[in-house]
Amino acid sequence: MPDDRRPETFRLLVVPGVTPDKWTRVWSERLPDVELRLEPTEAAAAPGHLSAGADAGLIRLPVDPAEFHAIPLYTEATVAVVPKDHLLAAADELTVADLADETLLSPLDDVLTWPAVPAPVLAERPATTAAAVEWVAAEVGVLVVPQSLARAHHRKDLTYRVVTDAPQSSVALVWVRDRHTDLVEEMIGIVRGRTANSTRGRSSGAAAGRDGGAGGGGSSGGRGAGGGRDGGGRDGGAGVGGGGEQAGQRPARQQGRQPAAQGRQSTGQPGRQPGRQQPGRSGTGSGAAGRGASPRGGPAKRRGR
Repeated sequence: MPDDRRPETFRLLVVPGVTPDKWTRVWSERLPDVELRLEPTEAAAAPGHLSAGADAGLIRLPVDPAEFHAIPLYTEATVAVVPKDHLLAAADELTVADLADETLLSPLDDVLTWPAVPAPVLAERPATTAAAVEWVAAEVGVLVVPQSLARAHHRKDLTYRVVTDAPQSSVALVWVRDRHTDLVEEMIGIVRGRTANSTRGRSSGAAAGRDGGAGGGGSSGGRGAGGGRDGGGRDGGAGVGGGGEQAGQRPARQQGRQPAAQGRQSTGQPGRQPGRQQPGRSGTGSGAAGRGASPRGGPAKRRGR
């Protein structure tokens, strides 16, 4: 009887500036029968879409911790977008104090929260970050945004500089607390850098035992696999554990080579590498030993005479 069930689908929200390519590739390799449906959404609307039924989202913090669970992935640098011939473009990097004499643009989809605005803000607000970038090109004001948004809306006549002490924006994998499914766990493993053979459901005792076997090495292994601070810890266990088995085999192989090394040392020719012995000379008896004793390359001279 044919199976009429629709293939599973995992709905993943993606806010502007986030590039999920590396994670979508891993998903398609590990779960080819489950469609990963990327759904672009504005940052402010993302929590509502999660509550309405999306499985998870790569969205910006903060979110309501009472409703959502979040795994922070990375924190972006904040930059000021200015025309290429602007005075601020002459500096390698900026501070908030450098913005004091500028007019700031605050789009309606702004994702930064300022504890205190460092400069006058234009009363008229652009509808989107993309529109605000156009206003910067028209020299209306300066736009301060996460670096990924500056790159996403890049123009040849504009540039940006990092503002070292400005508020920053963090991106996280977020899902509704009471909808922690197996597919959510799969996505957690992917963004954290777990290997394909790593066990899902880390809360189970068996998984905890397997992951704990790597000991203290799990933290650094996870960071390397995950690509960030939050990729480490328990998720590095699988990779480190596999390496441990290989390391455990090395002493045996080294011991197997020791008898051969001892055999070479017993040839009575100290200082000469065994691989450089030439056939025929070893059978010359005491004459070969006498030639080998010459301190100035005697064998070649004696052959010449």
